[in-house]
Amino acid sequence: MRQLCKALGAVALAAVVGVAVPGSAQAATGDLKVGFTTYHNPHGCYESEIFPLIVGNQTDQVANVYDRPGCQGPVAGQVKRGESKTFEFGASVRIQ
Repeated sequence: MRQLCKALGAVALAAVVGVAVPGSAQAATGDLKVGFTTYHNPHGCYESEIFPLIVGNQTDQVANVYDRPGCQGPVAGQVKRGESKTFEFGASVRIQ
């Protein structure tokens, strides 16, 4: 009886841990335009080839715009779903 309880406890713990661990990140669905380049189903950090930085977000996620390349430094602003914005000091965009 004691071993049965331990076995059931282990199974229950495994089930809880399996549900609690988040799944892997998925790309946004749609198109993200950074400068003159359009990314389909983007995920990660993108830098612009032009200044000021122009971002068009036609995805299902919010895009964060950073002051520095490589999505470093402070967030200069956000581009919500369906929006397009221009950033005088933006250098890179992250979408998840």
